Amino acid sequence: MIIIEQSWEWIAKPVLPLQLIELAGRTCYKSEDKITAESARTFVKRLLASGHHSVIEHPVASVKFITDRGVSHEAVRHRLASYSQESTRYCNYGGSEIQFIRPVWADIPLGDPEKWWYQSDDAPIDHWINAMMEAEDAYKDLLRDGWRPEQARSVLPNSLKTEIVMSANLREWRHVFKLRCSKAAHPQIRELMLSCLAGFKAEIPILFDNLPEE
Repeated sequence: MIIIEQSWEWIAKPVLPLQLIELAGRTCYKSEDKITAESARTFVKRLLASGHHSVIEHPVASVKFITDRGVSHEAVRHRLASYSQESTRYCNYGGSEIQFIRPVWADIPLGDPEKWWYQSDDAPIDHWINAMMEAEDAYKDLLRDGWRPEQARSVLPNSLKTEIVMSANLREWRHVFKLRCSKAAHPQIRELMLSCLAGFKAEIPILFDNLPEE
């Protein structure tokens, strides 16, 4: 078993998102003649302030999350996005050590826990490590007993590492960040989405500036 950190990365960044939004928005008002090299920022700011948010649905962004199955179950509830996820039906984890995502609230070292966990005096961490090890052992035992991966996966926990590509328009990304970065969100998905929001702010000006990062 291997413990890893959750993370995210860009798959496809939107191309000239502010310019696309401006062109789409000015089509509504037939004011395309007012487009200049510098006009997009001001125009998009006005759109956001006026609540004309349908126009920001035109640019699309795609990212890949490496996280746990529990977080992925929450992420796919955002129905205006598209998803492609690592399949526990077709992926066979019997030939290598299974990866689990570190809970953000637990001070657990990354890597192979067999090198340190028996020295721990933290009962909750010990219980979590034991549960992951037992799940890995049970999964591999079931494969050896003749079960297919789609059957043996029934013993795998929410902490199992998964990879999921998520694509959505920028309006939906704003909605996702508003919900999943709030203090009411589950801490695991909140940490992941706060990091992702910081990346969107750095890459795409204006559209995410008014969303808090903490």
